[in-house]
Amino acid sequence: MSVATAADPVITVTEIVSVLHRETAAPQLLAGTSSKQNAGFTFTHGLLMGQLSVIIILFTFIRFFIFSNGGNLSESPRPVGHDKDKRLRKKQSSILRSSPPMPARSILARTYYNVETHPPESLDWLNVLVAQTISQFREDARSNNNILHSLDKILNGDSLPRFLDTVHVTELDIGEEFPIFSNCKVYPCEDDPGRLEARIDVDVADSITLGIDTRILLNYPTPLMAILPVSLSVSIVRFSGQLTMSLKTIPPSSNTDRRTSLTFSFAPDYRLEFSIKSLVGSRSRLQNLPKISQLVESRIRKWFVERCVQPRFQEITLPSIWPRRKNTREAFSSRYD
Repeated sequence: MSVATAADPVITVTEIVSVLHRETAAPQLLAGTSSKQNAGFTFTHGLLMGQLSVIIILFTFIRFFIFSNGGNLSESPRPVGHDKDKRLRKKQSSILRSSPPMPARSILARTYYNVETHPPESLDWLNVLVAQTISQFREDARSNNNILHSLDKILNGDSLPRFLDTVHVTELDIGEEFPIFSNCKVYPCEDDPGRLEARIDVDVADSITLGIDTRILLNYPTPLMAILPVSLSVSIVRFSGQLTMSLKTIPPSSNTDRRTSLTFSFAPDYRLEFSIKSLVGSRSRLQNLPKISQLVESRIRKWFVERCVQPRFQEITLPSIWPRRKNTREAFSSRYD
């Protein structure tokens, strides 16, 4: 019993020492293994892994947040600005109230214009403005003989017949009087009740004269078989008629936007008076032949009827009247200073 009792403490101490030794060596072994692994994973590998992760994040952001088409990734990307224009049109449509065009009767009622009882207007202010415009046009036409050079190009253009020689302008008078507009009234258009038209009486008493010299070439049966000199002077001394003016909206097309045009025409019962003088021949001259006067007058009337007499009309596209900076001007001195 005493031997067993003495041996038990020795065995117990030995076992305790071995256990402590094993516990102390295990962390060292683990530390050695970890150091070997860390030695294999270098700084270069970490840098490459970081760069690769950044590239993957950027690619994912660009693919799914910038070039995304709202869920359907197979569709091609829309043009730049398409979504912005669509949102802008949607916003404008929600702000601007869509209403049908205002009829002519509503416009007359809102402006307190009664077609039946409203008296005709004299348009004295318009006469002054038109007179200033025509006066400036005459000054520009007289400077440096601009109108004379223009007439030479027109009269001797490609449309000159072969039996006429060169045309020379011998007399030119662009007048000194001005047209007088009066008796203006507004009515709904007969062909389009949704539009309004103004009917104005026009009267011009002036002398607008053009005189020319040329030669008629007789080329049959041989070229230049005979030459007949001709002198002609045509004067418009009076014009009166009813002018019809209206504003017309031109629908937008594929290449143009919605535009506004000014249309004007004259009633068929207009009055146009001429004074025509002619001189034919070189030696035995024939003056003021009625046949020549009738021919010239009929050609001028035909030209006017085919362009300006109802049902035909002239249409002039008006420029935009919206105020723009590029059209702004400033006077040197203001009367309000």
